[in-house]
Amino acid sequence: MGAMFRIYSLAALAGVGLAQQAITTSGTNFTLNGDGVSYLFHVDDKTGDLISDHFGGPVDDFTPPAFVLPWGWNDGLANLRREFPDIGRSDFRLPAIHIKHADGDTVTAFRYKSHEVVEGKPALPGLPATFGDAGNVSTIIVNLHDNVSDVSAALSYSIFPKYNAVARSFQITNNGTGEISIEKAASFSVDLPALDLDMIEVHGDWAHEFHRVKRHIEFGETTFRSSNGFSGHLHNPFFALVTPTTTEGSGEAWGFNLVYTGSFEATTEKFSNGFLRVLLGLNSLHASLPLQPGEKFVSPEAVAVYSANGVGGMSQSFHDLYRNHLSRSNYTHEYRPVLLNSWEGLSFNINETALVKLSGEAEELGIELFVNDDGWFGVEYPRNNDSLGLGDWTPNPAKFPNGLKPYVDRVNNYTIANTSQLAGEPLRFGLWVEPEMVNVNSTLYNEHPDWVLHAGKHARSLTRNQLILNLSMPVVQDFIIDTVSGILDSANIQYIKWDNNRGIHETSHPSDDYNYMLGIYRVIDNLTTRYPDVLWEGCASGGARFDAGLLHYWPQHWTSDNTDAAERLTIQLGTSLVYPPSAMGCHVSAVPNGITGRNISIEYRAHVALMCGSFGFELNPEELSAEERDAIPSIMQEAKRINPIVISGDFYRLAIPDETNWPAVQFISKDASEAFVLAFQQKSTIKPAPPPLRLRGLDPKARYFNDYDNGTYSGATYMNGGINIMFERKDYVSHLIWLEKQ
Repeated sequence: MGAMFRIYSLAALAGVGLAQQAITTSGTNFTLNGDGVSYLFHVDDKTGDLISDHFGGPVDDFTPPAFVLPWGWNDGLANLRREFPDIGRSDFRLPAIHIKHADGDTVTAFRYKSHEVVEGKPALPGLPATFGDAGNVSTIIVNLHDNVSDVSAALSYSIFPKYNAVARSFQITNNGTGEISIEKAASFSVDLPALDLDMIEVHGDWAHEFHRVKRHIEFGETTFRSSNGFSGHLHNPFFALVTPTTTEGSGEAWGFNLVYTGSFEATTEKFSNGFLRVLLGLNSLHASLPLQPGEKFVSPEAVAVYSANGVGGMSQSFHDLYRNHLSRSNYTHEYRPVLLNSWEGLSFNINETALVKLSGEAEELGIELFVNDDGWFGVEYPRNNDSLGLGDWTPNPAKFPNGLKPYVDRVNNYTIANTSQLAGEPLRFGLWVEPEMVNVNSTLYNEHPDWVLHAGKHARSLTRNQLILNLSMPVVQDFIIDTVSGILDSANIQYIKWDNNRGIHETSHPSDDYNYMLGIYRVIDNLTTRYPDVLWEGCASGGARFDAGLLHYWPQHWTSDNTDAAERLTIQLGTSLVYPPSAMGCHVSAVPNGITGRNISIEYRAHVALMCGSFGFELNPEELSAEERDAIPSIMQEAKRINPIVISGDFYRLAIPDETNWPAVQFISKDASEAFVLAFQQKSTIKPAPPPLRLRGLDPKARYFNDYDNGTYSGATYMNGGINIMFERKDYVSHLIWLEKQ
């Protein structure tokens, strides 16, 4: 989804408001300015190379670069800070671009050719990207050319001033007469000066996503990557660089995020001269992208945010940028219905009778959306377990003898309770699908075994008893589009949970991963455009594809299969480093928890889940205890009051579970008139006492009433003195505290 844009000559720029302010050029010196950031680079007169000058707080001038003694082997380009580094021309550091040319040569020498300033932001063909018009974003496109190989590059820099964000991508065009191959492509590359920095990234695994890791940047490479074909559980295409003294609320932070769902690699390389090269882009193991004469390669977009207000300031910029200029769904800024998912309650043991009964129990709880998870499809191979039926998206006749429509109509006959924001409407219905996958035990696989990703005669490795359809094939793309469209046209389905439960093992060529991503983006773009009123939620065994690429199309993602509240607190706060809580799906499940065995009160479980845009339950209401059932009405009321602020407000991590026994978060409306705090105690302790909880973002001169001690205090008092919370002498205790401006 791209905004309209126009190209201006430099002489005409004087009359262009934002473009003149956000992007200025003086000859071949280029400045991108945001409200709290400046990004400067220039063209080296001798080499035609692009040189990095500054990425950080606002500056007004180009200053001379640091002097590096050019003795020894590292001379020439090795001692320059470069914007788009290649390999093999005196720069021994890792490149941003590496091309194998038609003659087998792998040296590229891009030289500056021209530039143009764009009002707004062009779209990236076939790829998700940030968007905006002339009131939000300006773009400069710098054209480079290699005279030897006749290959050109167009580097796109877009500045979102309000969010202190720079979005970068590039396009390579083969103007020659033979095939070339892109061997490495880093969408964002910048050389920072000799700074002392730490890296924050998130690592994990299934049911263990988004755990924060902090490491000091030493000389050499600090790197992580995903090689499983998708953004993945193990790492996420995000990292931050911070000074050693940076905290949640103060100090410098640079955040980098790739708007992409495939394999990636992220690297910082500290060279002997102290300069720090930052690279984020495609995984080189999954590159080798061939380009025929006349063809173009477009890199995925990468977004960088600078904050002088700590890690929290960086996160808030990402949150607001992505809600306003990345996620294009009709639901991005809308209230999300409270849902009940059938999976943990019934698993595969479903039929129409059992599900209609469960939806009736959902109605009694005040649920607004009932979701039928896995197990509903398959004729020759009925989906009674995970080894059968994937790919055969026909309702199983033994479970649904009349198909989906009569069953969905029965669910819709229930009415949403009058305490709901959707009061009086029919109970909404949602469905689980996994369209990219196929079981060997399926009609589809028997008819089209050539449709799956595989490497020649090598064995086809199964994970969770399934294979992956090759979405680089247009026939497979069209099959999925037609199949999902047929499902949505068959009944009143208002929500889709789109799952993906394995990584890519065998591919016949490294470029298959990139081509797969172009295919899945075409499929999802088509379906979300065709069905804009459907609420789409991504899932990949939890958070394995919780990334900015899919956030462009889908407004929310299932955060983790681990619904244990204590574990989820860490997972959700890690996810919030870059992705907005409004995009998270979080549910209250039964206890003892199915993964950890932990038994936590329903209030604590609900308070953890309520900090997410999509809140719901994943349990069988019949199995609730009397105490739990009595707590549901107040939880539902809290959910309906909280959700609008989660969707559109500012989020603060007041304290994180990695660092304290008393983690807490705060949401506040954009006008600072209303806020709520979720405060937690992990373990009961005799001493020490919990520290005062200092709030953030309030109007310091205004007075706020809170419903914890029924006190009214100034914003300054809450932020500097804090609130002292008394927790019960129990493990896993929580409080929800509301503040209202008086």
